[in-house]
Amino acid sequence: MKRFIKTWNIKRRPNTPYIKTEERNKWKNGIAELVMAMHDHGITPGDLNYIYTKLAHHYIQRKGLNYTHLNDIVGVFESAKAEFQRRVVNPYEISKIEENGDL
Repeated sequence: MKRFIKTWNIKRRPNTPYIKTEERNKWKNGIAELVMAMHDHGITPGDLNYIYTKLAHHYIQRKGLNYTHLNDIVGVFESAKAEFQRRVVNPYEISKIEENGDL
């Protein structure tokens, strides 16, 4: 469990180097608002799917419907999935193996 906490502590912002701090700052208030709504109203996997889909939809509305922009979205979703797997799921599974033993 210690490895999981070191890798992804929910109480602090994960270290995401893909965009510079000043670029992240422009999204801070909107994300904080979304997180508060999630906290106040609860959230389900369906809610997460809705949020991701709406973001993708707005991206397409703004950028235009073409293969490149659709591919952008699929690539982002795949990369976010891989990043989450690497930074959160894998360390969690390792902590559980350490706690409970391997197969």
